[in-house]
Amino acid sequence: MTVVRLVGSCLVVVLAACAACADRATDAATGGTIVIGVPASWIPGPPPVIVDIVSRTVADQLYDRLAEIGPRLNTIGDGGFEPRLARHWTWAPDSMSIAFEIDPTARWHDGRPVRAADVRFTFDVVKDPRTGSSITPLLGNIDSVTARDSMTAVVWYHRRTPEQFYDFVYQLQIIPEHLWKDVPRDKLATADQARAPVGTGRFRFARFEPGVRLELTADTANYRGRAKLDRVVWAIVPDMGAAVTQLLTGQTDVLETVPADVISRVDSSASLRTHKYQNLQFSFLAFNLRNPKQLAAPHPVFGDRRVRRALSMALDRQAMLDNVFGAYGLLGVGPYPRSLSVGDTALALPPFDRQRATALLDSVGWTLSPDGVRRRGGKTLAFSLIVPASSRARMRYAVLIQEQLKTVGARVTIESMDFLPFNDRQINRQFDAALMSTGYDPSPATVQQTWSTSAITKGGQNFVSYSNPAFDAVLDSALSTFDEALARTLFRRAYATLASDAPGVWLYDVPAVAGMHKRIRPVGMRADEWWANLADWWIPSNERIERDRIGLRPATP
Repeated sequence: MTVVRLVGSCLVVVLAACAACADRATDAATGGTIVIGVPASWIPGPPPVIVDIVSRTVADQLYDRLAEIGPRLNTIGDGGFEPRLARHWTWAPDSMSIAFEIDPTARWHDGRPVRAADVRFTFDVVKDPRTGSSITPLLGNIDSVTARDSMTAVVWYHRRTPEQFYDFVYQLQIIPEHLWKDVPRDKLATADQARAPVGTGRFRFARFEPGVRLELTADTANYRGRAKLDRVVWAIVPDMGAAVTQLLTGQTDVLETVPADVISRVDSSASLRTHKYQNLQFSFLAFNLRNPKQLAAPHPVFGDRRVRRALSMALDRQAMLDNVFGAYGLLGVGPYPRSLSVGDTALALPPFDRQRATALLDSVGWTLSPDGVRRRGGKTLAFSLIVPASSRARMRYAVLIQEQLKTVGARVTIESMDFLPFNDRQINRQFDAALMSTGYDPSPATVQQTWSTSAITKGGQNFVSYSNPAFDAVLDSALSTFDEALARTLFRRAYATLASDAPGVWLYDVPAVAGMHKRIRPVGMRADEWWANLADWWIPSNERIERDRIGLRPATP
């Protein structure tokens, strides 16, 4: 039986806070306003029905989970989590249930105390098919939630798994039963409560002007302590171009992701700076292992592992990275983002070696013709490469890949297209090669959704149809063990098998570069949610500007 005690967890929180904010010691006063520019609007609704990223960012300031994942993003067991609404929790001897004791000081923003019934109610809302929540499939292992007493919620599971704690706690933000119990489950997004949300977070809802701004203010009596800022405002703008303009002209303070061609302008600004942080997105050149004209047959070029490895070795990934991203580039380390908890930044990938690439292609019968293109048995070493025209980075990579593969006798035809047809071609596996970009959540189980044999079927995301029983077997073992160290070893063994088979070329981690006013001190920009610790961001009192005064209306977008 595992018991997590409040005292130990609080000590961890206090130490983390001190480490993150050591330079704040001489500036203990709170205050200030941050205006975040977003080329999208907030969509009202409680957490169970939220699907867009802006609304999720806001919800994470207004609502709490029972426990919060730590900076390592460890999803195995409960050791990587810190208390939030639950001040501690106790596992049953058979691990088939977990009892969460609610912090008695936790209050909703309307002053009502948080109770175990709120946890049970939230789970029932998410599981109700009338709600239509995207979270529902992620809670398949949870049987039910009961209230042992007013302060203890018990979560019951169908089976014991390494990520059962994560599966419930990470996915569920608790909502108040007393405000939502009478709202029909299919009307949650349109109810009056959705437009004036009440949560337990360190910020509380202030106002919303559709198409203009959303404003939150510090909850001064919050059970976890007052937010360091007075206000956070999301300034709604029509597109990324407008978002960049507002940042550069001082109308906003923060832009989550600065386009690569704007970074130098932000860096040269007297009042702005860039801030690089990790995320869970990566991009790669994907080889379709099946013939798009006849999916039951292997691809005439990429069906051969030796050809895939040869083409991988023909590409100078570092040179392409430097060309497109310069100093802000992060070289791909494998079929995962480098910030994934079980990732291996030392994974052995096919090395850049055009001489070896040429020799390997020769050895399998692809001979160089006088026109500079290789042929074998009447077939040409040629393929099309699909790329979304909306991604300037991937379009530039497409041209570089075309040029580099030409040097070893491969002819590449670039097909640029709008994102929707590009996505359709991916899903339906109607491509030779594609420049794909994908994002993982903190769970290492995400790899099963993208690379396992079972994910080739309809609904899966294994768009290249990669299949290797050895990879599947090791991955299954990694996902079933409760030993964190063993799981890490097994995941890395599975990834090594995948990398050796070269179903893709791992090009780069998608750069996450925020632009922000120099007065702002960001804290704890987590790879899964850069905004997770927004309540701890701060502004030194001697650097505050006029809009930092509480009550001052920020510039209209």
